[in-house]
Amino acid sequence: MTGDKGSKLARVIPEASLDDKLSSEPKLDKLSQGRIGDQLRAMYDDLMQQPVPDRFKDLLDQLEKKASSAGKSS
Repeated sequence: MTGDKGSKLARVIPEASLDDKLSSEPKLDKLSQGRIGDQLRAMYDDLMQQPVPDRFKDLLDQLEKKASSAGKSS
């Protein structure tokens, strides 16, 4: 590899010029948004199909009991 490594480094942008760049709304076309959404769904689909671990179910049960007992005491 004999490429110029310096061209791959991040540039430092003065804070004064950041205000102008960050104040505008970032825009992404609908096609790009759709592709990103499809890729995220594909990545997380397997995860969503996995069962909830028992320890998480136990924690959720405890939270529900606390919430219901707090609601009764009000």
